[in-house]
Amino acid sequence: AEVFNLSRLAGYRTGGTLHFIINNQIGFTTEPKDARSSQYCTDIAKMVDVPIFHVNGDDPLAMVMVTQLALDYRQAFGDDVVIDMYCYRRHGHNEVDEPGFTQPTLYRLIEQHPHISETLTKRLIADGDLTEIEAAKFSEQFQQSLDEILARVRKNEEEQKVAQQAERKSSMRTPFRPPYSFESATTAVTRENLEIVTRALTTIPEGFNVNPKIRRQLDDKRANFQKGEGLDWAMGEALAFGTLLQEGTPVRLSGQDVERGTFSHRHSVLYDVTNRTPYVPLANISPTQPRFCVHNSSLSEYAILGFDYGYSVDYPEMLCIWEAQFGDFVNGAQVIIDQFITSSESKWQITSGIVLLLPHGYEGQGPEHSSGRVERFLQACAENNIQVCNLTTPAQLFHALRRQMKRNFRKPLVIMTPKSLLRKKECVSKLTDFTEGKFQEILDDPVQPKSPKRLIFCSGKVYYDLHALRNDNNIRNTAILRVEQFYPLNTDLLQRILKNYTGFEKIVWCQEEPRNMGGWTFMAPILEQISGIKPVYAGRKASASPACGSSNVHKIEQDALVEHAFNA
Repeated sequence: AEVFNLSRLAGYRTGGTLHFIINNQIGFTTEPKDARSSQYCTDIAKMVDVPIFHVNGDDPLAMVMVTQLALDYRQAFGDDVVIDMYCYRRHGHNEVDEPGFTQPTLYRLIEQHPHISETLTKRLIADGDLTEIEAAKFSEQFQQSLDEILARVRKNEEEQKVAQQAERKSSMRTPFRPPYSFESATTAVTRENLEIVTRALTTIPEGFNVNPKIRRQLDDKRANFQKGEGLDWAMGEALAFGTLLQEGTPVRLSGQDVERGTFSHRHSVLYDVTNRTPYVPLANISPTQPRFCVHNSSLSEYAILGFDYGYSVDYPEMLCIWEAQFGDFVNGAQVIIDQFITSSESKWQITSGIVLLLPHGYEGQGPEHSSGRVERFLQACAENNIQVCNLTTPAQLFHALRRQMKRNFRKPLVIMTPKSLLRKKECVSKLTDFTEGKFQEILDDPVQPKSPKRLIFCSGKVYYDLHALRNDNNIRNTAILRVEQFYPLNTDLLQRILKNYTGFEKIVWCQEEPRNMGGWTFMAPILEQISGIKPVYAGRKASASPACGSSNVHKIEQDALVEHAFNA
């Protein structure tokens, strides 16, 4: 049903899909009467009014004719077609199943029913298209071909087993998996190139009537760029997109409300206030740039993330991004994450560079609008399969997005993006951070207090609360370090940073999430192993819900956990 719903939506059309149903009338032990409320399994296709062919699986000639007709229709009209091949399973669910336990009458009939090869052979002989001698010879040749293929496959399996064992002994790395590297690709960009993108972002075509509020935002962005400071999150993202487009990398952004941005921060598509004519600034940087695609999606996380994952696999040269309206909405796409994004490289050697933007952060908006469930991604991390980040500056986002396309390998990138930080005056970057910087998996304390007694590790938005409390109370014996990339964790960088601090007595992990969520259980053993000190937890108590439902209770909890980080 999801595929049919996407079939005619801009940004998700494929030019027609051939839906081929091997309708064997049974799903393990579930019969059709227990599986659907409609008469036909194809009734969902009626939502888009496409051709539906019901074909007898015992008539292969009719099957071939209908398949050719369906393909011709798809090519001629660019629309979906459905073929319902009505057939049966001779051995039930699989070769060792005993279907007679649950379908005794059906499988008594199937046992007596001739094989399709027999009925087709008799028909061809009766029609004069084949003789009995030719049929016997064909059957013998076919069996011989199968035997030869089986022998070849077994030989290849033995050779691969020997090669894989040698590979494991030499590197202990899963065969075919590209290695992960912390070596930074060049992601900094010249001021001249950034200025070209900024000009495109903030220039409105003559005669285009832009919303006055957006006009003020664009003017502020241009002014901040000229000053070389105050570049916010949306600007960091747009500069990443724009510079990649300058360099020949197409960009696709997909998800619910992504044009404007859930929090009215992005405005990648502007609409004339008089007639709603759209204008896309990032599509107008230069006449020779590749495509910038931005699409507000249907209200489905499961289907849209599945589509975009497939897009990223099929078109690895494009930066392909799916954004959840709120981080929690990724719950609706969990099947795609578990079955494909975190595991397809291990299962099938299929790599993807898809990016997930999950708005995350505790601002008292309740359990459905707080957490992107970072702990679920961390639990799925192994063998360098995905990258999980919780970033705190626009420049970090800029370099992370550019790094995604500049390295010689592809890994899915999961970013916990902010909400309140989108407009927080402290959450900005300088222009030099874009022209000279690079992505840093761990950010050292910019203050770097001398000989601190306490090191507080954190990730994401809570850093700004910790920083504010330290400043307000003039606390000088505590350093605050930010884990920007949870996984793969750059332990070498972490060790180098720790060497800058001598004599510290306590390590604290501070997080906004409840104790059974967030990064605590992932980071605690690593911090203890590297430092030799058992870390102390500062955060919300364990909870069945991701967050409380009261903004007043939220504030009390937030103040308490930040203070606890300095006093634990």
